[in-house]
Amino acid sequence: MHTRFTVLGPLRAWRGGIELELGPPKQRALLAFLLAQPNHPVGTHEIVDALWSQNPPDSAVNVVHRHIGALRRLFEPDMPSRGTSRWLVRASGGYRLDADLESLDLLRFRHLRERASGAGDPAEASELLVEALTLWRGPTASGIAPEVRAHPAFGAVDGEHLAAVKHAAERALESGREPRARVLVTLRQAAALHMLDEELQARLILMLAATGHQAEALDVYRTVRARLTDDLGVQPGPELQAAQRRVLAQTYVWDDSDPAGGTRSADHTSADARTEPAGSGRESATTEAAGLLDPDHRGSLVVPPAQLPAKLPSFTGRFDELTRFRELLPGSSASGVVIGVIGGMAGVGKTALAVHWAHQVADRFPDGQLYVDLRGFHPSGTVMSPAEAIRSFLDALGVPTQRVPAGLDAQAALYRSLLARRRVLIVLDNARDTEHVRPLLPGAPGCLVVVTSRHQLYGLVAAEGAYSLTLDVLGEDDAVRFLSDRLGPERIARDPGAARAIAAACDGLPLALAVVSARAAINPAFPLSGIAEELAESEGSLHAFSGEAPAADARSAFSWSYRLLSPEAARVFRLLALHPGADCSVAAAASMAGLSRAEVRPLLAELSRAHLVSETEPGRFTCHELLRAYGSELGRSLDAPPERRAARRRMFDHYLHSAHAADSVLAPSRERLTLGPPVAGTVVSEFADQARAVEWLETNRSVLLAAVEQSARRGFGEQSWQLAATIELYLDRGGRRQEQFVAQTTAARAAQGLGDVRGQAHAHRALGFANGRLERWVDAAGHLARALDLFAYVGDRAGQGRVHRYAAFLANARGRHEEALEHYARAGVLYREAGRRSGVASVANEVGWTYILTGRYREALEECGRALAVHQDIGDHNGAAAAWDSLGYAHHHLHEHDQALTCYERALELYRAIRDRSLEADTLVHIGDTRYAAGEHERAADAWRQALDILDGIGHPDAEAVRGKLKDAVAAGAGAGAGAGERAGHP
Repeated sequence: MHTRFTVLGPLRAWRGGIELELGPPKQRALLAFLLAQPNHPVGTHEIVDALWSQNPPDSAVNVVHRHIGALRRLFEPDMPSRGTSRWLVRASGGYRLDADLESLDLLRFRHLRERASGAGDPAEASELLVEALTLWRGPTASGIAPEVRAHPAFGAVDGEHLAAVKHAAERALESGREPRARVLVTLRQAAALHMLDEELQARLILMLAATGHQAEALDVYRTVRARLTDDLGVQPGPELQAAQRRVLAQTYVWDDSDPAGGTRSADHTSADARTEPAGSGRESATTEAAGLLDPDHRGSLVVPPAQLPAKLPSFTGRFDELTRFRELLPGSSASGVVIGVIGGMAGVGKTALAVHWAHQVADRFPDGQLYVDLRGFHPSGTVMSPAEAIRSFLDALGVPTQRVPAGLDAQAALYRSLLARRRVLIVLDNARDTEHVRPLLPGAPGCLVVVTSRHQLYGLVAAEGAYSLTLDVLGEDDAVRFLSDRLGPERIARDPGAARAIAAACDGLPLALAVVSARAAINPAFPLSGIAEELAESEGSLHAFSGEAPAADARSAFSWSYRLLSPEAARVFRLLALHPGADCSVAAAASMAGLSRAEVRPLLAELSRAHLVSETEPGRFTCHELLRAYGSELGRSLDAPPERRAARRRMFDHYLHSAHAADSVLAPSRERLTLGPPVAGTVVSEFADQARAVEWLETNRSVLLAAVEQSARRGFGEQSWQLAATIELYLDRGGRRQEQFVAQTTAARAAQGLGDVRGQAHAHRALGFANGRLERWVDAAGHLARALDLFAYVGDRAGQGRVHRYAAFLANARGRHEEALEHYARAGVLYREAGRRSGVASVANEVGWTYILTGRYREALEECGRALAVHQDIGDHNGAAAAWDSLGYAHHHLHEHDQALTCYERALELYRAIRDRSLEADTLVHIGDTRYAAGEHERAADAWRQALDILDGIGHPDAEAVRGKLKDAVAAGAGAGAGAGERAGHP
């Protein structure tokens, strides 16, 4: 009896003509998860992760088996108890749902899309795509639990629908009236759900114009432009602007026989173009404005990025794969971005192949190489977001922090503009799914993108024309050659049979072979036959978390090395699996283990020698995800839950108290949280100066953000919100606005879950400022108002004062200076009531700064003078330095250059005394500005050079602006004070 399934919309199934009741929610979700990946093995660990996220019960695997059995009986009630299922098949440590075009709507949809892609006639392609789109009845698997539907597998299928809508619009625009009208219905629906998808909205504008709705087309443009401006603070990108121009210029010529729409004029540019036509000047204008092009503007980046990981010392096999990939190299006539996708199971060597090949062809890409590990399958769940990856690329491409726009869409647009007409090699490692990498794709020909992932990225293949290559394990000959490369041919020649037995025991999995060969190399006296025997005797399975058949043999290989570790090193290996980031410092490892740095270093060295971890740079260690999963499995079985929880607590305390120490060095007199002592066994990093503090924060930024999220998820909500509050200034100074928003949102939820009113107050205060930075003014006001209420509830007047200072700063940013002064007045009263003289003085200085912004320079001198007197009286050197700098700035605007320089020198002396390098550089910039205004050009340049040395040394975003002063010899209006925003950049 025939069985049919639908997953494109509500999940449903029929046997014969009877609709089936699919059982309890978890069972329905399991079926939907398999249907979203038809004919593809899905590991048991993947199913568990999808159904229970990061907190599965101990019985999760058994529950999955029971649901599979129930579904089999539902679909095939006549199947013998031990018979083979037609639909649900055991495969590769998990399950596979076998389906065909007649049984599953998703496969029918993909088949129609594939036919449309090969159709030469636009009308035929449009009809096929319209037929495919009629199969959709809502979001993929709607009706299952939202937390399960949030899994990337469902998002990837939803992405296929969106890509099909765009493709249908493109082909319909090339055809006649009938397909246009039918596509327009679906296009309108999709556009209403994706208001900020500029590519989709551009197609809707063109389609409306093509069907005689020019006025509506222009209305759509205006609406989208307003949303982009209000929500993201950006202007429409090139594709939207091009669509509007075509409507305004009436680029469509209507056929008299087709009054509702006709053929396009021959000069109509394809709506699929992602960037302006060559010569438009948009990309060059963007990059020149950012100061990223060479002086001759030939299009080369000033410092091409070179981010590829180190070249592998040895690489074995993969000759066929390398030959096939060489065909991908884009030539001068390439019409689009070339994308290669390397798929395969964990440990099969995807990254090794990608990096090896990238080094082979790097010289073909003179504009540089970008690399990022997206951590798509990181066992801790700390996946790198596209926003974080984009931001890292913009940093690598040299975009100054202050010129990075807010919002992922705007940052992606700048990224594409920077890569236009350039040849850059981009390696996107460990991608979760298609949508994980789509924002990271360049928009113009000439670039090559290499993606690695455990999943089959159907979306990239179907929508972007990506070339897909799935890696298998090494064959026997290549596996033996792998061992020979690492152990030496002589050792293999002495016992070739044992070498082949080892290769077979590892089932050709490169990661397992690497671990075994590392242990064998450390022990050259071990006969290969003895190693082979031990491997054969090893028992156990990684099926519980790997979902891949050779993983059982990988476990044998791992356990062979693990069992030879000292007990202390074995414990550290298990605890490292708890770490949320991609790599781990010695201090963090010591904290998790409850040891000193000196005690943990030899243990990490032992793990490195065994190839169970690798030292990516001095003092930082990482390990492959499969090894981390193995360590996690061991930890759950060998370490008591209280011990694992204590290790996590020490780890979170390490990051919280180390970040607090770094922040204290960066801004010694700033208001900050008072922390309780860390738990015993925690190693806290200390910093001699700002440079080391900034270096630590930058090196650990991703880990800190992951720790905010994981501490909240693991029941350490207090550490979560305190860590978010501690790194707030660092993230703001670094322009990490989206990361700030995410971290503070997590912190607010964590504090709310604890019922911690003070924590909620701090989080809402920070969220208010973060939203203001993103120009989400309504949300900013709402969070700040909430913070005021919460601080009032706990009786924290100083906290209320700081919120008013934030509100004043944001008001100044919007040009609402009188409103800012009202907030400062309230802040001053609150600080006085709280007995915070430093806060009162800081408010006076910021009022003076507001007066400078409004041209009231004499009043500014009075306010800043009052601030200086208080700061000097209470011994607040940082506050006194800030006041001296503000006084100098006011004198500068009054053209009182000698007085300005005197004030700046006092500020400089204090900043050097308290070792605040960032603000020392800020004052040096002001000195240079005043020297230049006084006609002392050489002395001005000397001050700017000193500032630039400091800013470059600490990686400060203002370095580029100062470099511009030196480079361009400063225009006549240099007195605008390009560094001042740092001192006043955060209350």
